[in-house]
Amino acid sequence: MAEKELQAKAKAEAPAKGERVRPGRVFLPAVDIFETPEALVMVADMPGVAADKVTVDLRDNHLVISGEVAAPLGQGETMVDQEYFTGDFIREFQLGSLINQAKIEAVMKDGVLRLVLAKVERAKPRKIAVKAA
Repeated sequence: MAEKELQAKAKAEAPAKGERVRPGRVFLPAVDIFETPEALVMVADMPGVAADKVTVDLRDNHLVISGEVAAPLGQGETMVDQEYFTGDFIREFQLGSLINQAKIEAVMKDGVLRLVLAKVERAKPRKIAVKAA
């Protein structure tokens, strides 16, 4: 099997869907999605976002994750050159009927948001017992 090299992915700016009341850029966080027999696990990379600045909204099967990034400048500092752009993050997902919306868990640690979307009972794999006749 051929080895795969890791490559940095450039930040993708989110397309504007409406008017923002907060100035600055908005980025799409990179999200990895894993599946286990019990849940879907989403891992979103949102560097610079504090846990108290993350919002996870769920309405009508529409999941929106967002995070605000504080300005990188300190008191009295002026930007001379900028190579790394900062901005808020937003990403939207449409959830299917396999997700138990009452059992969604979210944890933010070191700029990484981890969402665990539990599956409904009927979506979990199970063994069917076979009886001898």
